[in-house]
Amino acid sequence: MQAQALPPVAESEVRLVEQFLERSWAENGLSKATQISYRHDLEGLSRWLQARSIYLLEVKREDLFDYLSERSGQNYAARSNARLLSALRSFYAQQLRFGVINENPTALLELPKLSKGLPKALSESDIEALLNGPDVSTDLGLRNRAMIELMYATGLRVSELVNLPSTAINLRQGVLRVMGKGSKERLVPMGEEAQHWLERYIQQARPVFSQKKNQALLFLNLGAEPVTRQQFWSLIKKMAVQVGIDSGKVSPHSLRHSFATHLLNHGADLRALQMLLGHSSLSTTQIYTLVAKEGLKRLHQAHHPRA
Repeated sequence: MQAQALPPVAESEVRLVEQFLERSWAENGLSKATQISYRHDLEGLSRWLQARSIYLLEVKREDLFDYLSERSGQNYAARSNARLLSALRSFYAQQLRFGVINENPTALLELPKLSKGLPKALSESDIEALLNGPDVSTDLGLRNRAMIELMYATGLRVSELVNLPSTAINLRQGVLRVMGKGSKERLVPMGEEAQHWLERYIQQARPVFSQKKNQALLFLNLGAEPVTRQQFWSLIKKMAVQVGIDSGKVSPHSLRHSFATHLLNHGADLRALQMLLGHSSLSTTQIYTLVAKEGLKRLHQAHHPRA
């Protein structure tokens, strides 16, 4: 049986969500990616509620239980439901704080349990193959090499990479000025290899991509527009296939994980890694120590005579 089509979001609901996002940005520096996710989640709930003649500010706790229960039956990932509940808690806490509602309907809702799987890091040989994949005799290959080198050398989030302004690069000092989550700025060293390829891209290929347009962002596509997250994702997936790496293991985030894991394997300090990754809490960074330990265990088992 075909699912019933949900109604469009009422204009008053759209305004309410936008007001929530504007306040959240002003108070907490909510990132663009989080704003997009929260808007999607809240408008999705609004459509579901409107089909039942209920609006966001009229919702009861049992309505939210029903909505989450229905999503569970539709096999939504636990992480997706966790993000949804985070959006709902933020939204209704704000409405309560501003006196719009008298009770927070999310008070007794619980987050779905998330898998505590370790981050996937590529081996150093896989990284080397990926870095050597682009054909640097072409402008496109030179740009791709610079992007992959920079991502692995700095551990940037993919959103940070594609939104990197040209003015954030200091080639003379070999550092990047990165605006991370919550509008927190950090300085990240590039390393000589990444600096070399970035300099070549800026001097040789970027002027070709820019087509004399005054683009502020560093990495551009063939249409003289900024490279998107989806384009970079597609780029490294294709590159993985090209060099014989399992493309299922490769993603922009796996490059960030590899950066962190390889640094720890070579003796990096956890506090320094926290600063480089832009984590607000050390506990977030500590998961990489588990990845490094797993790698050392495998090394011991493979090579020690009494393992």
